[in-house]
Parts: sequence; C-alpha cells; structure tokens
Amino acid sequence: MPPFPDHQDPRATGPLRVFRHRNYRLFFAGQAISLPGTWMQSMAQSWLVYRLSESSFVLGALGFAAQLPLFVLSVFGGALADTRDRRAILVATQVASMLLALTAAALTMTDVVQVWHVFVLATALGIVNAFDVPTRQSFIMDMVGRDDLPTAIGLNSSMFNAARVVGPTLAGLVVAAAGEGWCFLLNGISFVPVIAGLMMMRLPVHVPPPPGPSTLQRIREGLGFAARHEGIRTTLLLVGATSLIAVNYSVLMPVVADKVLGGNARTLGLLLGAAGAGALLGALCLALRRSSDGLSRWALYGAVGLGASLTAFALCRSVWTALVALVPVGMCMVVLMASANTLLQIMSPDAYRGRVMALYSMMFLGMGPFGSLLGGSVAHALGPSLTLLLSGIVCLGNALWFGVWLRRHGPSLAGVGRETS
Repeated sequence: MPPFPDHQDPRATGPLRVFRHRNYRLFFAGQAISLPGTWMQSMAQSWLVYRLSESSFVLGALGFAAQLPLFVLSVFGGALADTRDRRAILVATQVASMLLALTAAALTMTDVVQVWHVFVLATALGIVNAFDVPTRQSFIMDMVGRDDLPTAIGLNSSMFNAARVVGPTLAGLVVAAAGEGWCFLLNGISFVPVIAGLMMMRLPVHVPPPPGPSTLQRIREGLGFAARHEGIRTTLLLVGATSLIAVNYSVLMPVVADKVLGGNARTLGLLLGAAGAGALLGALCLALRRSSDGLSRWALYGAVGLGASLTAFALCRSVWTALVALVPVGMCMVVLMASANTLLQIMSPDAYRGRVMALYSMMFLGMGPFGSLLGGSVAHALGPSLTLLLSGIVCLGNALWFGVWLRRHGPSLAGVGRETS
C-alpha cells in the first residue's frame, strides 16, 4: 500500500455532526471543564519549581521526570487498551490524576512543598498518563466511528487548545493573587465531571478477547507493524523528531518570561495563552475539514511554520513581539501533531490502533523528557534565546527532510484508501 491515505471519501458534513453521538457529547462536556484545570496545574507547577529553584536546568529536569514514563510505559498502555475495557481504564486514570492534584494542593497550601515533592508527583502523573493517553486516543473511535473521526480529533484539539488559552491566563491571575496551591485544587475538582460523564456513557458490554499472545508479544507485533508500514513509520519519525527539538520552547517559558522579558507569573500566563490561542486557531482549521484529504501536506506546512516561527520567537526582546510570535508557534505545532494523529488512526487497523497510538504518545509526549533535559542543559550553558534559536533552525531542517520524502512519494498517494492489513 502507498504510505499515506490522503484521499478519502468526504462523507462528514461539518464539525457539528459529531455531536449526534451521545457518548461524545458527554466526553466533550467533561473535558471542556477539566482541561482548563489541567493547564492551570501545568503552568502553576512550572512556576512553583522555578520559584523554588531559580534554575532552568531544574525546569528541564522536571519535564524529563514528568514525561519519561510516557516514553517507557506507553507501549504497555497501548497493549492494555487493545485488550481491556477502555472506559474502565479511563475512569481509573482520572481518579488517580484527581488524587495527585489534590495531594499537590495540600502540600503547597500548607507551605511544606519542596522541589522533590513536585518531582515525585509529576513522575506519578506521567505513569498515569502513559496508560491514559493511548487509551483516550483509541476511545475516540469507539465513541464516534470512522466517518466522524477526523472531525472529532479536530474538535478535541480545539477544546484542548482553547484550554491552553484559558488555563494559563487564569493560572497567572490565581498564582499572583493566592498562590500555586489553588491551581492544583481547582484542577483536582475539575476531574469530577469527567468521571461522571464516563460513567453515564452507554457502551456495549466489553467482551474480553480470547486468550492470545502475551503483552510483550503484542508489543512486539505492534512495533513490527509500525516499522513495516512506510506511512506510519515516517509519520512517527516526524512527530518524534519535532518533539525532541521543539518541546523545550514551553519548558523554557518561565525563564524567558523572567530573564529575557523581565516579567513575572502574569507574563508567563500571557505567553502560554498566546501559544494556546494559536493552537486553537490551528485546531479549528483542522476541525472544519471534511476528510483526511491532503493531511500529509498539512503536516509539512505545520513543520515548516513551526521552525520559522520558533526562530522568530527566539529573537524577540519585548512581551508584545513575543506574544505575536507565539501565535504561529502554537498554531503550527497543532497543525502538525493533529494531522499526524489523524493519519495514524486512519492508517491503523482496529486490532493495532491502541498500540500505534501508544507509539504516537511515545513520540509526541515520550520524546519530550529528552527534549526538556536537552533544552534545559543547553539553556543553562548558552541562555534561553540561543537555545530557542537553535531549536527553530533544527526544526526547519526536520521539515526539509520530510518535504523531500513527501515529494518523492507524493505521486503514489493519489486515490489511496485506508490501510486494512
């Protein structure tokens, strides 16, 4: 089969069609409440660690600790998602995430929190996410079916990135007024509607598959399938390389806000909000698409735009120019990653979808710790601006590689249907 399914039957009629699925409505409503809390906690956590340590290296190390479990354990989460009740897995992960957020709130609000506490909680949350993310990605098709999948992924990205605008902005205000602990507390409470929505869904009774290969054998089968499938393999490499070299822009944001722009927690909230606004714009553009036609080209455009805008952000020396530059950074990152997400789900047979999406999680989120550690170390030696400039230049090189690959294989993409074997 040719590598990418870029030409599909565009049967979806618009972004609102996906809401005809009751289960998806419940899922969407719960996430709309919970995701701003997640982003509030993310911003508050990074600011708390920076306030306690005043070190860009420690910030990078925190990103490494938080995301390393995704790299190591996502394949196990994907194998579990292909054989177990996905709703039950998601309920368990949401309860665990809520308890971790409330623990962080208690430690911070009682003024006993130390850097190592945050590292332990962030690592624990990373372990939870290693099972949550691939299961959540696979669960989308369970709720909406194949025809509405591109629209559902686009709307999920829109919601996720709208929360990126609202969450950090609110967090900046809350941290300045009351401290980081209140952000953790609000995030913990926000998991309640997600859990309630999952419990209210009407789903077929899960029938466990007949006894088959062991978990390790299933993982090997998934890795082998992804390695043999040219389109899946190339998409995963693009996502992994981008995550490794571009993720440090968000990790270094507290340092940029403080040392480069001379700001504070409110400044950090504005910067993250600007990136979130751009990401929301990119997600809305994808949500309005009616099919997967041309998504590999959209991924290329996202890669080129990300490298160019990240380079521009590295050169900014005022808050307003930085805000302007961060809008296309956020937009292009989402265009690239959401396009890759949709392509991978369409290319993957149902029996392998959980494991392929686990590999996506490993490349997108799991490569983040190495990028965070690398970015924090380079920024400690060279400063945040030069680190970001180098990241932008390498991103452009990554986009050039993918563009050359796509040009060579482009003629074979016309009329391709979904990979089924």
